[in-house]
Amino acid sequence: MTALRLYFPQSARAKPTRFWHRLSAPALSHHLLSAARRSGIHQALLHSVHAGYLPGKKLSHHHIEATPAHHPLCIELIDGEDRLRKFLHEHADELRHVQAVLFRCELAL
Repeated sequence: MTALRLYFPQSARAKPTRFWHRLSAPALSHHLLSAARRSGIHQALLHSVHAGYLPGKKLSHHHIEATPAHHPLCIELIDGEDRLRKFLHEHADELRHVQAVLFRCELAL
């Protein structure tokens, strides 16, 4: 198994694919979770970040009433390395501003 973590700002939007998306593009987080499901990725999680920062951005804290647009989000996908690399390749255009980290996971039995 391999884990792929995708880091991006909360305000990131997916490319519009339908007419209504041109009025309000879907959030990148929701789009990537849906795309992972359609691709048959074994597991996908959206991690709630309480505080953190992305490269070149200020430190951000999640607040129940208002969270800054640059607040980081993390999506973790877990599957085989080949399938995750294929997912990265298929969505490369949408992921060009996303920080991606690939972890090879091994279990010692």
